[in-house]
Amino acid sequence: MKKIVVLTGAGISAESGIKTFRDANGLWEGHDVLEVATPEAFARNPELVLDFYNQRRKQLLEVLPNKAHFNLVKLEQNFHVEIITQNIDDLHERAGSKNVTHLHGELLKVRSTADENDILEWKKELVLGNLCKKGSQLRPHIVWFGEMVPMLDKAAQITQTADILVIIGTSMQVYPAASLVNYIKPNTHIYFIDPKPAISKNDFNNLTIIKNVASSGTDELLNILQV
Repeated sequence: MKKIVVLTGAGISAESGIKTFRDANGLWEGHDVLEVATPEAFARNPELVLDFYNQRRKQLLEVLPNKAHFNLVKLEQNFHVEIITQNIDDLHERAGSKNVTHLHGELLKVRSTADENDILEWKKELVLGNLCKKGSQLRPHIVWFGEMVPMLDKAAQITQTADILVIIGTSMQVYPAASLVNYIKPNTHIYFIDPKPAISKNDFNNLTIIKNVASSGTDELLNILQV
């Protein structure tokens, strides 16, 4: 069975009503990213950071997977599918995708500030005073700017095994995630789905650009791959 590796970014969740990570003016839901998504921000103003993610978590629990998420599940009928996502939502899992690797963490999990491997499922508000079993404050299980991306090596290993690479709703401008395309085998076919593609046909060999939003673009992909 051929293996498809899918790299997804904010564009696939946008149609579910989740704001993209950085909109046109460099803000995330009205906040400067440096105020809410760095270790320094958490040290400086933990209440603001926790409240920001509480709002994101609440929003996530109110939205649903969209057609693009479900289309990727359909691919599993004919292919072995691995999804590597930059998104911190759980919409791939809720749609039914079996193999999902989160590069930037997960919004519905928290972890100990003292032990990064002490991770808990979490769907309610997270406040100061919520402690791990060893007595340290819990924080969002999110990879903030300036932090290591612990799942990157696993993602690179998965990408190396792709027979087909599909990129959806990500500009491929944000590193280290954008570097994953460098790990594919020679002559791997790439499908790039985005309404405003940031790459051109000449950037990669065997590249097909589908200039469309994620839902319609994955419809086209299913037709091309005859799923």
